[in-house]
Amino acid sequence: MAVTIAVESPLQDEVRTLIAELNTVLLALSPPEACYHLTVEQMAEPTVTVWIARDGDTVVGCGALKRHSETVGEVKRMFTRPAWQGQGIGRRILGEIQGVAEREGLETLVLETGDQHPAAWAIYEKAGFSRCGPVLDYPDSPFSVFYQKQLLAA
Repeated sequence: MAVTIAVESPLQDEVRTLIAELNTVLLALSPPEACYHLTVEQMAEPTVTVWIARDGDTVVGCGALKRHSETVGEVKRMFTRPAWQGQGIGRRILGEIQGVAEREGLETLVLETGDQHPAAWAIYEKAGFSRCGPVLDYPDSPFSVFYQKQLLAA
């Protein structure tokens, strides 16, 4: 069955389970003080849009856009379950995020990811993101890698 991606509420049991899996993965790679998770409740705030990837009824991935201002958005909570990795799901979700950001007139997308995520780095770099110094209010940390991308609105 083809994987579908759509905007959905994160306040669903299967999405909560997916986010718990994501948090477990991240906490295995970075110390807790270097993990900047949005909770499911924060993901449901009006400034955040969440995309859910499904294979049939099974939730297999997610990603979110958090708006910080009229010009800056942040890519958050990007994750694909291991059994579905390598199928372009993360790339597709990132494309959805970027498309909405551009349509809304955001000028810059930023993100923070961990220092142990080369597969994520590859997705961001192939999508035109460039490494940069700390973004937003994130501290400079050896456990973090920061990216930014100027959008067409800029």
